[in-house]
Amino acid sequence: MPDVAPLTPEGAGVRYLATAQQMLADAAQAESSAISAAADVVADALVAGKTIHAFGSGHSHMLAEEIYYRAGGLKQVKPLLFEALMLHGSATLATQLERISGLAGQLLDDHGVSDGDVLIVASNSGGNAVSVEAVQEARERGLATIAVTSVTHATSPAARPTPHPKLHEVADIVLDNHGVPGDAAVPVDAAGTRLGPTSTVVGAALVNAVVAEAIERAASRGWEPELWVSSSLAIGDAANA
Repeated sequence: MPDVAPLTPEGAGVRYLATAQQMLADAAQAESSAISAAADVVADALVAGKTIHAFGSGHSHMLAEEIYYRAGGLKQVKPLLFEALMLHGSATLATQLERISGLAGQLLDDHGVSDGDVLIVASNSGGNAVSVEAVQEARERGLATIAVTSVTHATSPAARPTPHPKLHEVADIVLDNHGVPGDAAVPVDAAGTRLGPTSTVVGAALVNAVVAEAIERAASRGWEPELWVSSSLAIGDAANA
């Protein structure tokens, strides 16, 4: 491979990494109490033998997958993954569907949830009907709810108007990813726009922090952890069997 010059300090790549690092640092400090509260809720559910459900539409579905079947992660996580709300089939259709009222209740019926379970819902904008109604429906069914969202985006005048509340207004616990309106965080003059979304990297860190803290707290109460081991390790297949 030929010699390649390193990134320049003023370049968009370095500025993106610095922005993401700063947002993560801000979230780690500002969301400490929310992370602790979410960890308590998850730990209580684990000790009681309940299930942790996770949901998101569009790119936010990646946060539901982030804590599912993951090395060092909980076996009690059950993601709600509805392909039509993802992007690989049709991004346009997924965007239309996530705005439809009434879909969330049907998804929860099909997925199956129980009183005492926990539902984590990720939505950067916090404005899509399916995410908001998933939380509302879950609360009515006796679940504790945790939102991962950008409060700055949700409350910005630039956000798309919606006829319903925003996610941070209906969830029991809110984890703010500290992202900017529109998610793209780095101004790039040459492109005439902003680039570099941060919601996934910060959101993933937040939910993993909650899971790690919850496991530790539940284990300290005598709960025996049921965790996945990396299938890439020699012991992985046997441990996960």
